[in-house]
Amino acid sequence: MAEFTWEARARTGEVRKGVMEAETEEAVSNRLRQQQLNPLKVKKKGSLRKFQFGSGVAVKDLVTFTRLFATMIDAGLPLIQCLDILSNQQTNKIFGAVLKDIKNHVEQGATFSEALKRHPRVFDDLFTNLVHAGEVGGILDSIMGRLSIYLEKRQKLIRQVRGAMVYPSVVVVIAGLVMAVLLTFVIPAFENMFAEFGGGAENLPALTRALIAISNGFVSYLPYIVVGGIGASLGIGYVNRQPKGKRFFHQTFLNLPIMGPVLRKIAVARFTRTLGTLLQSGVPILDALEICARTSGNVIIESGIMRVRQAISEGKNMAEPLAETGVFPDMVVQMIAVGEQTGALDQMLNKIADFYEEETDVAVSALTSALEPIMMVGVGGMVGVVLIAMYLPIFSLAGSIKAD
Repeated sequence: MAEFTWEARARTGEVRKGVMEAETEEAVSNRLRQQQLNPLKVKKKGSLRKFQFGSGVAVKDLVTFTRLFATMIDAGLPLIQCLDILSNQQTNKIFGAVLKDIKNHVEQGATFSEALKRHPRVFDDLFTNLVHAGEVGGILDSIMGRLSIYLEKRQKLIRQVRGAMVYPSVVVVIAGLVMAVLLTFVIPAFENMFAEFGGGAENLPALTRALIAISNGFVSYLPYIVVGGIGASLGIGYVNRQPKGKRFFHQTFLNLPIMGPVLRKIAVARFTRTLGTLLQSGVPILDALEICARTSGNVIIESGIMRVRQAISEGKNMAEPLAETGVFPDMVVQMIAVGEQTGALDQMLNKIADFYEEETDVAVSALTSALEPIMMVGVGGMVGVVLIAMYLPIFSLAGSIKAD
């Protein structure tokens, strides 16, 4: 089916616009007439997804939409009117087209959650299941409010992790470029200068000879190094797409000396926040655990949560199989056990999430503070070794000239 943009005139004389999926333009016109609209223009449009990466919708846009939608629904505005207002004022054209498509399908009789499921790259399982629970329970406004809070907290967590990784990543890239320039241009220039002064390779200090050899090898094998780097990146990407390879990498990440504990705290905060939000919104626990597993982002954690789900379906409690996963700390398991016993599991999960989000904030700040001096010393050390190696022969030459 193709997407068509249309313009039609209502009985009141108002001109309406929208997007509709159909086989042909005639099918769009017939559907508009069934809705008592007179078609003015129907045109096939190119897919917005052909030239975009990901969903094309930022989390910030999704949070803003959810917050405004909750406010409008709470104020008593009809669902279709809310979608019409939000789609027309949307600055993100891709998201605007998505909202218009959702509005059109709601007008055609689909439920809001069914219309959302047409766009899984924008609205994930968590979003659509919570909306469905809100529709069934008649509490869509409060559900959307919870969703906006959840999305804001999740985005804050993502920003913390990205912020911790940006600095070392930038430093590593700059250090690599600096070393490449030194090995390709600077050291060969010094080598030529030493040769002009009559300093043979055998007369140069050992450190200088070693660095010149590394430079010559780097320049000679540069094409092979580039091809090898690209091949290694593609190979790692291919292995990561395989089930066993992905499992190996995800397990390795959790066991890293410095990053591992931080990643585990992030996993705990994300799991407890997601599960607490789902249970608080009335989603059955088995469905909630399945959603948590799919949105965990780590296959080790996903398989652990699915084992917990299987144990609960067999009549067991959550705490014992959760402890067997080896991912969640004993304190978390014990607090969840207390939550199960008292019948306030959703509240306990949200308290755990609050605590671990603060712990993650502290851990990420500490990690960033620790990495900064390490990276600076590393980069300074590499440049310092190059400078010492290049200036040692100059000092020797200066000493020989003074002696003469």
